[in-house]
Amino acid sequence: MNSSEMMLNDSSTNSSFNCSTDAFKQVIYPIVYLLIFFLGSVGNSLSIYVFLQPSQRKTSVNTYMQNLAVSDLMFVSTLPFRATYYLLGSQWVFGDILCRIMTYTMYVNMYCSIYFLTVLSVVRFTAIVYPFKSWKVSNMKYAKIMCAVIWVFVLAASSPLLSKAIAGYENPAKCLDLHPSSTHRLLMMNSFVLVVGFILPFCTIIVCYIFAIRALLKSKTPQRKKAVCHKKALSTIIITLILFLLCFLPYHILRTVYLVFGGCSPDNLFVHKAQVVSLCLAATNSCLDPVLYYFAAENFKARIRSLYRR
Repeated sequence: MNSSEMMLNDSSTNSSFNCSTDAFKQVIYPIVYLLIFFLGSVGNSLSIYVFLQPSQRKTSVNTYMQNLAVSDLMFVSTLPFRATYYLLGSQWVFGDILCRIMTYTMYVNMYCSIYFLTVLSVVRFTAIVYPFKSWKVSNMKYAKIMCAVIWVFVLAASSPLLSKAIAGYENPAKCLDLHPSSTHRLLMMNSFVLVVGFILPFCTIIVCYIFAIRALLKSKTPQRKKAVCHKKALSTIIITLILFLLCFLPYHILRTVYLVFGGCSPDNLFVHKAQVVSLCLAATNSCLDPVLYYFAAENFKARIRSLYRR
């Protein structure tokens, strides 16, 4: 749930301390969101254009990356609305339905990104460790089925965010600031999402990284063609691991800490602000993914250079 944007106004406390981070959010979010919107729109639109070129190789890796770029582009298209909310002093003027879509789209993008990045790492991992069996997971038919499964699963699993009962949109004008009465429900959802949506994929990527490095260290000097394959595979796993450590790990840790210990007190003000920053880092993933395509997609770098020369 969008716990980072939840207002915690503890009416039961007699303390005069104000734990609201509205002023902080209204400075940070518009700047970061509009920057991500610009970079993400350009990077992902260009990436999708390259993937759809008739001359571009149709591989399973490119199929996963194309779906990842579509997911990112969907998300960045919502950022001007989110930035406007904070520029207007945390006032939502776009209606209740669009309000729910904003939160829903954000989490669909986040967990689609996590799963697509994980599957990419597994595909590249098998190319290094099990080269004679890798055709099973790199098959185009398998890739299309896997993409469809990921979309359906994440769209369905995120659907509770479209409900008022879960999201807690008690005041439509305060769309992105969720009501504290939702904390218990959000904590229950977070327990499931943390394990299925982050810990399992993250552990999978770490395992892929460790065994891929181990296999490369044991292998003899490969042929040129094989060396290029190994380089792309290792680039995919390393860049994916960096994206997880930079974008997703801080957010999931701080979101959990925020929900468990995020009461209104001077000691927790740092947690509130850190959660805002971690949400910005998570959103930044949408404009960093094109870096992965450039270094790890099949024939992507050559195609970009060709477009640049033209």
